[in-house]
Amino acid sequence: MASSSFLWLLALAFLPASCASLALGHLDPPAPLPLVIWHGMGVFGLPRCPGESSHICDLIRKTLNAGAYNKAIQERLVQAEYWHDPIKEDIYRNHSIFLADINQERGVNESYKKNLMALKKFVMVKFLNDSIVDPVDSEWFGFYRSGQAKETIPLQESTLYTQDRLGLKAMDNEGQLVFLALEGDHLQLSEAWFYAHIIPFLE
Repeated sequence: MASSSFLWLLALAFLPASCASLALGHLDPPAPLPLVIWHGMGVFGLPRCPGESSHICDLIRKTLNAGAYNKAIQERLVQAEYWHDPIKEDIYRNHSIFLADINQERGVNESYKKNLMALKKFVMVKFLNDSIVDPVDSEWFGFYRSGQAKETIPLQESTLYTQDRLGLKAMDNEGQLVFLALEGDHLQLSEAWFYAHIIPFLE
C-alpha cells in the first residue's frame, strides 16, 4: 500500500496551482515531500486561441480583462484565478485573489517560501503542443515580458527568480528544479512516460 506521504503528494501534484500553493502554504504534509508538480505563472489567453499569433484572439483576451479581476468573478470562476495580464501588471497584482498572492507578487509569505524550498525536487512539466495554457512557457514558470503580450522570458529572467521571492533561485542553485518537456497537448502523457520520468523521483 502507498504511504500517506506518497498519497498526499499525488493529490497535491494534480491540483490546480492555486490549490497546490495553498496546501504548501497552510498544510503540513505527513513527511517532507520528494517533489511537487506546479502550474506556473498563469495564463493570458483562451484555449486553442493563441493571442500572440491571432489578431482576433488577441482582441478577445483583451476584452476579457474587463471582467477578469472583478471580485465576484475571481471568487466564483476558477479560470479567473489563473488570469495574468502582463500589460496591466498593477491591476493584476492588486486584484488577483490567488495567483498574485501565491506567486509572491504582492509580498513575500515566508510560509510559502519555506515549504516550497523544503521539497526535494520541484518538477515542472511543459507540454510542447499545449493548446490550453497560453503562454506555454508558463508551465516552466516563464511568462510574457511585462508590458506586452508577444515576447516571453524564461523563469531565470523574471523578477520572481532574480529577487528569489519564492525560493526558486536558491532551489535552482541546489539542483532542486527539474524542467521536463514532452510532445503532446495539455496533460496528454502516457503511463509509460509517467513511470519513466516521474516515478524515479519518488524512489
